[in-house]
Amino acid sequence: MHFDAIGRVPGDPILGLMDLYAQDTHPNKFDLGVGVYKDDQGLTPIPHSVKLAEQRLVDTQTTKTYIGGHGDVAFGRLISELVLGPDSTLIREHRAGATQTPGGTGALRLSADFIAQALPGRGVWLSNPTWPIHETLFAKAGLKVSHYPYVGTDNRLDVQAMLATLSTVPMGDVVLLHACCHNPTGFDLSQDDWRQVLQIVRERQLLPLIDFAYQGFGDGLEQDAWAVRLFAAELPEVLITSSCSKNFGLYRDRVGALIVCAADAEKLTDVRSQLANIARNLWSTPPDHGAAVVATILGDAELKKVWSGEVEAMRSRIAQLRAGLVEALAPHGLAERFAHIGAQRGMFSYTGLNAEQVKQLREKHSVYMVSSGRASVAGIDATRLALLAEAIADVSN
Repeated sequence: MHFDAIGRVPGDPILGLMDLYAQDTHPNKFDLGVGVYKDDQGLTPIPHSVKLAEQRLVDTQTTKTYIGGHGDVAFGRLISELVLGPDSTLIREHRAGATQTPGGTGALRLSADFIAQALPGRGVWLSNPTWPIHETLFAKAGLKVSHYPYVGTDNRLDVQAMLATLSTVPMGDVVLLHACCHNPTGFDLSQDDWRQVLQIVRERQLLPLIDFAYQGFGDGLEQDAWAVRLFAAELPEVLITSSCSKNFGLYRDRVGALIVCAADAEKLTDVRSQLANIARNLWSTPPDHGAAVVATILGDAELKKVWSGEVEAMRSRIAQLRAGLVEALAPHGLAERFAHIGAQRGMFSYTGLNAEQVKQLREKHSVYMVSSGRASVAGIDATRLALLAEAIADVSN
């Protein structure tokens, strides 16, 4: 038979954790594995601004026809302004443009295929560690994947090791950088660190690919865009992948964009023609609904104000959970050991717990997190911080 020789691929470890968590009947279980924002009730809510925008679309949309290879024009313009700033010189000079994609993952795959087809021979450099899907996306596109140090074995950001390796990257290669809320570690570069990275990128003529999946979840919508806007202003060519999954809560609607910054408008048109051709063979045209929601919100001053407040509330809650967990660990003498959790940014934290400790947490206390020790801080229940701290203390001492 045709399928007889086909084997079974191991399941995704995070999805496997979700299954184990669902089957666990412990009344005080914790889901710190899956990377979605959750409220105090353990739900991933739809923002009110999104519901308002969706109702407006239901009332006013007149067609469900295709939206073209680059996606919703209004979405492309508005997401570019959100990322690069409404007064961006690049937008004004038609040197920046967005191609809508199915989520941030789609933007990454589009960038990978673009590099492979239009920039042959270029390798891609990822942080160690990085989001696991980064590894497979670029490898599947046929690109050589290498790594630069980021967080060492002591669970500390190692900027000097990062800079030293980047200084040896072959001229012209692509370097993937996390704009903010580094996934999976939560450790972010300082503004001075970013300037040093920029200098090396310029000297070695590297092409920066900046993954911007968590705008608004670090220090704020504008603050989180600082490094992206610095690179876009200082360099002639930059690739940026943007995701609306987290900050708009549009996870399943798959809304993202690949934003290209080029030296001039003519070259941007050339690059966008390549992207449209590649996208045609990937998904033809992107889905409409989520992008229309984003465009409706960003294009309306009142809706945008409501949405901005909701993003800030999510960001603030995550920051409070980080501080609260460190405080809850203090009675166990572990506040200093886990102080980095409070200093990290975004949804995720490299806790510093090893695989055996993670296993004990799951088996003894029904606390679920990835074996690397990466925890989704957004999955913590604020009313049970003391209970979580007690569990962590039990496996840490």
